[in-house]
Amino acid sequence: MPRKRRITAEDLYNFKQIQDVRMSPDGENVVFVLQRADRKTEKKFSNLWIVPANGGASRQFTQGDHVDAMPRWSPDGKTIAFVSNRDDEEQPQIYLISVQGGEAERLTDLKGEIGAMEWSPDGQRLLLQFRKKDAEVLEREKDEQKKKLGIVERRITRLFYKLDGYGYLPKERWHIWTVDIRTGKGKQLTGGEIYDETEPAWSPDSKWIVFVSNRQPDPDLRPDAVDLYRIPADGGEMELIQTPIGPKGLPSCSPDGKWIAYLGYEGEGEWWKNQSLWVVPADGSGKARNLTGRHDLHAAADVLNDLPGALITMPPTWTLDSSRIYFQAAEHGSVWLWSIGVKGDDLRPEIEVSGVVGAYTFDRDHRKMAYFLGRMEFPGRVMVWYVGAGKIRTLAKPNRNLLARLDLGMVDEVWFKGKDGYSLQGWILKPPDFDPSRKYPSVLEIHGGPQTQYGWFFMHEFYLLAAKGYVVYFSNPRGGRGYGEDHTKAIWGAWGTVDYDDLMAWAVCAKMQPYIDPNRMGVTGGSYGGYMTLWIIGHTQRFKAAVAQRAVSNLISMWGSSDFNWVFQQPLEAGPPWEDFQKYWDRSPVAHLGNASTPTLLIHSEQDHRCPIEQGEQAFVALKVKGVDTEMVRFPGEPHGLSRTGRTDRRIARLNHILRWFDKYLMPD
Repeated sequence: MPRKRRITAEDLYNFKQIQDVRMSPDGENVVFVLQRADRKTEKKFSNLWIVPANGGASRQFTQGDHVDAMPRWSPDGKTIAFVSNRDDEEQPQIYLISVQGGEAERLTDLKGEIGAMEWSPDGQRLLLQFRKKDAEVLEREKDEQKKKLGIVERRITRLFYKLDGYGYLPKERWHIWTVDIRTGKGKQLTGGEIYDETEPAWSPDSKWIVFVSNRQPDPDLRPDAVDLYRIPADGGEMELIQTPIGPKGLPSCSPDGKWIAYLGYEGEGEWWKNQSLWVVPADGSGKARNLTGRHDLHAAADVLNDLPGALITMPPTWTLDSSRIYFQAAEHGSVWLWSIGVKGDDLRPEIEVSGVVGAYTFDRDHRKMAYFLGRMEFPGRVMVWYVGAGKIRTLAKPNRNLLARLDLGMVDEVWFKGKDGYSLQGWILKPPDFDPSRKYPSVLEIHGGPQTQYGWFFMHEFYLLAAKGYVVYFSNPRGGRGYGEDHTKAIWGAWGTVDYDDLMAWAVCAKMQPYIDPNRMGVTGGSYGGYMTLWIIGHTQRFKAAVAQRAVSNLISMWGSSDFNWVFQQPLEAGPPWEDFQKYWDRSPVAHLGNASTPTLLIHSEQDHRCPIEQGEQAFVALKVKGVDTEMVRFPGEPHGLSRTGRTDRRIARLNHILRWFDKYLMPD
């Protein structure tokens, strides 16, 4: 048997990512989307694949170097609707293709963006979340000279005017549309220049559509004041369904038409709260009830990784008799599938795994469920759960051959005590061919968010560091998800306190391992992890090298310059800077960089709207002025999520810079 090799940065070209998973209504087949990176063009393409639900070979269902996405089975199972840019790279349309094969037929001629799509239960229409192109954009596209000259100006009138990974937002808003399956004609059901209507879902009789919308006079001043509405499917007046004020989304109607389930929490600006599963009478005749609140579960698919695939939080799914609801919840580094009774009783796990359950859908009889599964040892597979029998089977392993050739090293789960005796979870990844008698350099990885978690999911970056001879250790300090509301709330208004204590306790735990060299320890993290990296080098000289990625450095200048805008004052528990200037400054890493001496590499994307690049620039200049060995690497055209979604050559360059920096200081020989 040939010797396994170690993973490389260039393997990012070789990994294929499952983007969506959908079970056919008859339970016979599963359609999934497989994305690949093209080395020549540096583009990402995706196609539809089909695999038999009872096992068998997967087959590519659509062809070509374009993006096919959002496959949706017709209720009779004979047709798949999907979105594709095959005819126009810049303007995707909806296509229909027979399950028997043949050419896909274009259904629509839309000018704008499709955010969601769902068949009506009667199979006559498609429901869309759609945003039209701005009039001036359409005008520019018709005139070659204007198109060549490009945008002349941007007039900004709203608070939230940009979005990371998207850019400047258009004037048009998301609205609810339907498309006739026979004619392809679209019908707009909602409109307006101020409000968005999003996440629409059908009633079981195809007569109503439910959705969420923020109808405050200025939604940007109260972004969490989201309400639930319904509207006749043929058009008409929208009706408010009374629910507690707070963020909410992914509504789902019960099969008997009596209830609407949704995900959210009560309150505004309290990000530390668990996202819970709620139900409310569909006709608005009663109060909404929180079914999972007393169980301290976060009902979402939250686990950080750099090959995310179909790690998607799905709408709550009702049992056929409307008595129970399936949902995902993040806990202890995993995402399980749970179910609970409509009265809030009999909570139970349905799929328990050291991994993540992502996109999932049932057949019409709920005999089978197809789902995405990711684990520490692989980035994604297509699975099927035979519900009555309780059996689980793997249907597709897109990266099987690649992973069979790789030696990834070994991962150990560790529970340890924080500074105040608080129990914390972490993982230690050891290099391939690990020798316990050796002393290894190490890297502490800190997750972003902070309201998310590391866990049982494949991280290419971690395996790459291990392949280069580093012990990699990562954990979930207080402030993240998966360990209850108190764990998440612990740093509310107090970044750099108990989270710092927890990370230092984890570093001490790692330092005590006999195979770790205490004089060759490095630290890195991105976003909030970048914040903590800068905070750490301003408060300790424990680490010999640091890499701060897409970091937050100055909360004063961050206010108003991020796409999250003024709401960053909420996790700080502060008013605007002119009211709480000292609090912003005290909690800013740049205020403490005068104490820093750790050689530090700054990595930032030039189109990062979440943590604008001036955050990295300030840290770079501060460290340079202080005389600390410092470099800055900037990536043009990339957003905040470079490490997950960026152009592959730039992702590889980023990884090589991280390795170069750590090698310089942690592996001088």
